[in-house]
Amino acid sequence: MTLIEKEGLTMKRFFSFGLLILFFISMNGSRSSFPRTLRFDVLVIGGGTGGTAAGIQSARSGAKTVIVERFSWLGGMLSAAGVSATDGNDGLPSGIWEEFRQALWKHYGGKQAVSTGWVSNTCFEPHVADSIFKSMAAKEQNLQIFYHYRFLHVLKKGNKVLGAVFVDDAGEQLRIYAKVVVDATELGDVFEDAGACYDVGMEAKSYTGEEWALDSSNGILQDITYVATLKDYGKRADKTIPRPASYDSTLFFCSCKSRECAEAVYTCEAMLNYGKLPNNRYMINWPIHGNDFPFEASELDYEQREKIFQAAKEKTRCFIYYIQHELGYNNLGLADDEYPTTDKFPFIPYIREGRRVKGIVRLTVNYLLKPYSQPEKLYRTYIAVGDYPIDLHVDQNPKAPRRSLPRVPSFGIPIGCLIPKNIEGLLVADKGISVSNIVNGATRVQTCVLLTGQAAGLLAAYAANHDIEPRDVEVREIQRRLLDAGCYLLPFIDVRPSDPHFKAIQRVGASGIIKGIGIPFEWKNQTWFYPHRSMSEEELADGLRDYYPSLAVNRLISKQTLTPKSLLEIFSAAGRTIPITQLKKDWVMFDFKSAYDDHLLLDREMVAVLVDHYLNPFDRPIDLFGKPKPISGTNK
Repeated sequence: MTLIEKEGLTMKRFFSFGLLILFFISMNGSRSSFPRTLRFDVLVIGGGTGGTAAGIQSARSGAKTVIVERFSWLGGMLSAAGVSATDGNDGLPSGIWEEFRQALWKHYGGKQAVSTGWVSNTCFEPHVADSIFKSMAAKEQNLQIFYHYRFLHVLKKGNKVLGAVFVDDAGEQLRIYAKVVVDATELGDVFEDAGACYDVGMEAKSYTGEEWALDSSNGILQDITYVATLKDYGKRADKTIPRPASYDSTLFFCSCKSRECAEAVYTCEAMLNYGKLPNNRYMINWPIHGNDFPFEASELDYEQREKIFQAAKEKTRCFIYYIQHELGYNNLGLADDEYPTTDKFPFIPYIREGRRVKGIVRLTVNYLLKPYSQPEKLYRTYIAVGDYPIDLHVDQNPKAPRRSLPRVPSFGIPIGCLIPKNIEGLLVADKGISVSNIVNGATRVQTCVLLTGQAAGLLAAYAANHDIEPRDVEVREIQRRLLDAGCYLLPFIDVRPSDPHFKAIQRVGASGIIKGIGIPFEWKNQTWFYPHRSMSEEELADGLRDYYPSLAVNRLISKQTLTPKSLLEIFSAAGRTIPITQLKKDWVMFDFKSAYDDHLLLDREMVAVLVDHYLNPFDRPIDLFGKPKPISGTNK
């Protein structure tokens, strides 16, 4: 065959291949048949509260990260759902939550400027939250964000998630592969599609071991709320909306004191000021005969859920009409400069509960009430903190059983709650973490979810950067990096990150050698370390035994308060001999307020710092259940 003949055959093949391509395009439409494919270290599905924190922290931790979000805003509950009054953690300035709060104070002009409503000390306009999160995200070179893409399904091989496929409003698909995927969806859609085991609704006592659980399980979820943001347009303005077709004023009679319901607890002004925001705006998220709406749709598809969301929005529209028409606040109307939506409502409803993954560990209320006396020492594995009480919204669902719920102290989230039990390559953030239905009532709020998301992002990045599964990461390594990021491990309310011994106390607290004291307290539960309270020899010895089983119980260990000498004797019994001359020499570097004295009575802060420095128990690896791993070369 001549060269010309060969070239002619090549041209014929090229022409035939081109016709074949044109045929497929004509049969299948446009480029939607050939989805764009990208690869990242970490893929975060959902730019909500947990997803935004996860994406930012993953990028900060050195992983090439992408967030894929359905709408055009970041922040989820805090912004796109309009729940712009934070719940919980006001006294726990941890990590990215404190970073967000400081940005709010800077924007509005200080702490008092955001203390406008009585439901929260931190109230703000939703669009401001979105702008803060976008500003934080823009600083991260490792972070890319795709807006207007909806999750379709996961990419998976065996039991390992490899990525996910998304579709935009025009039907164009996007395929993203990643070493680690984070499910930060509102309802747990990703881990459900991946085949992870999960729970929905209220569980039975026999399943959770919780005294306050039901006799039998059901699928009932917490009510949702389609929040609205109203704006005061001035006394002479009339912003009354058209009367909704489904309007029934009797639904709202007891939302506040009125001629129809004098026995209501709150005045109408107090009801509105509940969620008062800066710049004369109001968050309408009122649970008492207000705009909560029953929700049993976690297992429904996208279109079916949207119908329920629209019904919830219609109820809020009716409530707004009631406030304007019946209560006389016709000067309050839907803010026309808040959300870039055609109807001036938020992008999404406030979803309090969806699927809850079955993780390597499951956090039940027993661990919140008595963390130190449980068989598994999950407190040693905490990666986020919360102090919100158990608050379950089910009043709008007539099928929901009423029950009393326990008052709890502040608490932590174990790392194992983020890791699905039967699926690899996947982590869970936001509200779908592995907790019981009862515990979800406390862990679902914005501040706790922000911190859970931050931990998920750090864990995902570390696993991706080291090419290991999240379940195989050393717990202490993640906790150490969280401390470096200004995060709490234990919710000690009386030792702040600004304290020079904060990290040492957190490390020793996470070992359980010195334990906190939990106290249920109104809507701001507490755990106290009591750094300046004295500590006995017996208390220290009891705390050390899990790490040093051979610690001798002898006459030296008594109920007497620790002194430098008795402390070193206990260290020696644990196998670490420190000359008292060494302690005297080192004393200045610890920056204690008291000068060294052989007879000095040591307080808990001093003991924590000395234990951390000389015994270094935090370096002892632990498993996902909090059990210390054997020291290399021993059976201890």
